[in-house]
Amino acid sequence: MPEANHPSDQYSTWVGLIYIFNLIVGTGALTLPAAFSRAGWALGLTLILILAFISFVTVTFVIEAMASANAVVTWKRIQQRKRTLQMSGESAASNSDSEDTPLVSTTASSPERHCTNYRYYAIQEKIEMGEMASIFFTKTGVMLFYLCFAVYLYGDLSIYGAVVAKSLADVACTYQPANLTCNDTIPDTEACWEGVETNRLNAYRIFLTIFVAVLGPFVFFNVQKTKYLQLLTSVMRWLAFTIMIVYAVRKLVIDGPQLDTPAANISGVPGLFGACVYSFMCHHSLPALVAPIANKSTLNRSLFLDYILIAIFYLLLALTGVFAFKHLDDLYTLDFGPRGSGDCSKSDNIFIVLLEYFLALFPVFTLSTSFPIIAITLRNNLQSLFLSDGTSYNLCVRRLIFPVMAILPPYLIALATKDLSVLVSITGSYAGAGIQYLIPTLLVYAARQQTTRTIGSGVVNNFASPFRTNYWLIFVVIWSITCMAFVSVNLMEKHLLRSTVM
Repeated sequence: MPEANHPSDQYSTWVGLIYIFNLIVGTGALTLPAAFSRAGWALGLTLILILAFISFVTVTFVIEAMASANAVVTWKRIQQRKRTLQMSGESAASNSDSEDTPLVSTTASSPERHCTNYRYYAIQEKIEMGEMASIFFTKTGVMLFYLCFAVYLYGDLSIYGAVVAKSLADVACTYQPANLTCNDTIPDTEACWEGVETNRLNAYRIFLTIFVAVLGPFVFFNVQKTKYLQLLTSVMRWLAFTIMIVYAVRKLVIDGPQLDTPAANISGVPGLFGACVYSFMCHHSLPALVAPIANKSTLNRSLFLDYILIAIFYLLLALTGVFAFKHLDDLYTLDFGPRGSGDCSKSDNIFIVLLEYFLALFPVFTLSTSFPIIAITLRNNLQSLFLSDGTSYNLCVRRLIFPVMAILPPYLIALATKDLSVLVSITGSYAGAGIQYLIPTLLVYAARQQTTRTIGSGVVNNFASPFRTNYWLIFVVIWSITCMAFVSVNLMEKHLLRSTVM
């Protein structure tokens, strides 16, 4: 059910924008520099700006759909109240009170029009995307929504597990082959520790298993993220990203550009597309962050400013990283971590070494707090997808099967591959594109159709998207399908190439 926002739970527009900024700038940003370098600095810069703009367009679709969902919920309550009064004899029935009759006609014009707009199209209740889907979509559409959302969360958890295990293995493995330098990529077949037969790949799998074994059991319970935990992870995130940018700028000033990155490389576009979609994702959590904002009169304008700042931040992170390092790992924090031991440390300064360890382990700290929350969200979505309302299920189904279904597949995926570029590309390009592009577009289209039939077109939605013509809807659908097809062709070509080489 929609949740009303109490005055004590509300916050200012700026606080809401900071929350949205912190939500967007997360794990995806750590995969951007490597994907950016493969696409080329000029093409990468252009694509990031384009994808940031399209992501903002669909954010405005979500905002409009939220207002429309609030309007429909309010309208249904009024109709229910009318029926209750009619049945109790306190209100006389009239033909104009039919459910199929719009509350305000198309030609309606009255002094109360502004008040009517505010009464219906006001984002006062938190209506999640799943609830919006149940309001505006058919039963099949709701199932497809939960399926797409579940696939995205599966990819999310796989990426989280791979990132944490890869970070731990990179810091823990101390053996440095004599024929390789610290900047070279150490093969997975090399030993992790000198004198121990365990190689780096097996060490990665061991750390992944420990990570899932420690945090996986939380999926069997209900864990809520506290505001203090949010504050702690936000401070760590800002500190880590600031250090990375300053560190890369310092390296550029002292050593000069280290990598001759081409201006454009079309083969790197699919990977950057997936990384960007993953990096700009906030749509699935937007209702929970937007609804408590006290003053929403300039919401779209403020979100546009937020997206500009995020795009600039991403470009600053990617550009400094691309030119500061000779080699970029798929996980950017590993380019700062101390690899190996002894003379292989990047600096003799203890402060710099501590910073390197902090950056290398930064994903472990932040993602460990988010992993149980995402896993519980996935479990709940799987229950919504497969279980019917009003049907009683035994304890084994609810308490055992679905938690295991939420944890086991991501663990097996991360166990099979540690290639973050592939995981991020597939997650962002398919399920991510569905959540960020297709679902908001279909939601806003269905919302406009339903509110016109019930409430009437005479009541204006003050939260309507600036991109309100159907041409924008068609453009976003065509763009997302084209990008997914392009990524699919590229992945097939890579698979065929690998098969030929083998």
